[in-house]
Amino acid sequence: MRSYIRIILYDKDIQMSIHKSHSKQELIDVINDLEISNIELSHSDSKSNTHSKILAYMDENPSEKYLDNVYRISDTHDLRVYLANKNPKKNLSVKDKAVVMSICKEITRYAKSNYIVENTRYSSLKELEDDMLFVTQFGDLPSVRRSVKLMNQNIQRTREWTCIISPQVKKIIDEKEAQKKTNAYHATFRRGEFIITFD
Repeated sequence: MRSYIRIILYDKDIQMSIHKSHSKQELIDVINDLEISNIELSHSDSKSNTHSKILAYMDENPSEKYLDNVYRISDTHDLRVYLANKNPKKNLSVKDKAVVMSICKEITRYAKSNYIVENTRYSSLKELEDDMLFVTQFGDLPSVRRSVKLMNQNIQRTREWTCIISPQVKKIIDEKEAQKKTNAYHATFRRGEFIITFD
């Protein structure tokens, strides 16, 4: 499921701009992940120069196709849509994050008390689920992902919970999972003479 709002850019004469919520580093990450080699981006470039280079590339390559990627961008049109919209990676204010973390803490208490709502601050399961629905949009936070996992472990749940994770964080999670699998079956083989002693 895409975590950003998809729009259609119909008029080619309308000057496209990249949404200001995309940081320079995140733009560089997108270009690198799409393996676009004919854009020379540098960390020394200003954000404005980075925008100009990417916009020029899209104008010069309107039908470029890309391999499967975490952003689910298949061609230049998809790239335009992704960059024109707000960055799906949500940056919470300190105040908003505190609210989300407080809800996650209460969800954990609910799970640890055998999913008995009376043992929480909530007056009803509906109220708890409303809060849960609110925090699922912040899946970049580990505490939110843990809350989703705990809620889905309830055998009496009325629905399957999923959270929205930005492509950037999804990539990091996938890389960590792949690393765990690699380490799980990792073995080191050494050749040579060894002395084995038995007590």
